[in-house]
Amino acid sequence: MSKTIPETLRREVGEAQACFRGAAYTATVVMVRRTLEGICAEHGLKSYPLFKSLGQMKEQGLIDGRLLEWAEALRSLGNEGAHFTGNAVSREDAQDSLTFAEAILNYLYVFSEQFAEFKKRCRSPEAEDATKEA
Repeated sequence: MSKTIPETLRREVGEAQACFRGAAYTATVVMVRRTLEGICAEHGLKSYPLFKSLGQMKEQGLIDGRLLEWAEALRSLGNEGAHFTGNAVSREDAQDSLTFAEAILNYLYVFSEQFAEFKKRCRSPEAEDATKEA
């Protein structure tokens, strides 16, 4: 995981990954849900229930509709894992949960930062000079 992702969130995902490696699939999805809560908290959004904070992330332009849909699916699966339903969480659902959580983290903390740096470079006087010379 990239160091641009806050340590607290890397720790949560790391624990979810450890649960997955140990075939603790219910625990995996619960840890992914905790990661979503952490993402919201890192952005100053602490509304309860979690779906309100996720909606605020979309309203603020932090995530788009597709990422909100992914986050909602993860939240729902995490809720199912956190409450006794008698249903087992499948390996596939736990794997998808981890994959989507990592995608959201990369989008928010890695790709967004890289794109901001790219745009800054493109607006720099050096970039404009290089464009004029070409």
